Amino acid sequence: MNWVLVVFGAMVGAPLRYLTDRAVQTRQDSVFPWGTFTVNAAGSFVLGALAGAAVSSGPYALLGTGLCGALTTYSTFSYETLRLAERGWTFLAVANVGASLLVGLGSVFLGAELAASLVAS
Repeated sequence: MNWVLVVFGAMVGAPLRYLTDRAVQTRQDSVFPWGTFTVNAAGSFVLGALAGAAVSSGPYALLGTGLCGALTTYSTFSYETLRLAERGWTFLAVANVGASLLVGLGSVFLGAELAASLVAS
């Protein structure tokens, strides 16, 4: 029955990704994909927090696989990076890759550490 939890999590995560992306991107006067960057960082933090809290399989299916899986987007990140490079914004394309990796890994680490410390106390 975990697949049902994944579906419900994704039903929340996908629209949340779209709405967050649009809200962030419309406030930026930049070709840099800030919306995708934001949802990927947020999703990484939440996934790290779930791992740090060592949640059981049910909540992980709902929030980790479903919500975070639909909230974050590797395909859009890849496409937007390709489009930046194709349009001649090589620095921004490279910056998007580097910053996304650093912020994503940092976010998952911070989420895991924060949740683990909260659970331990």
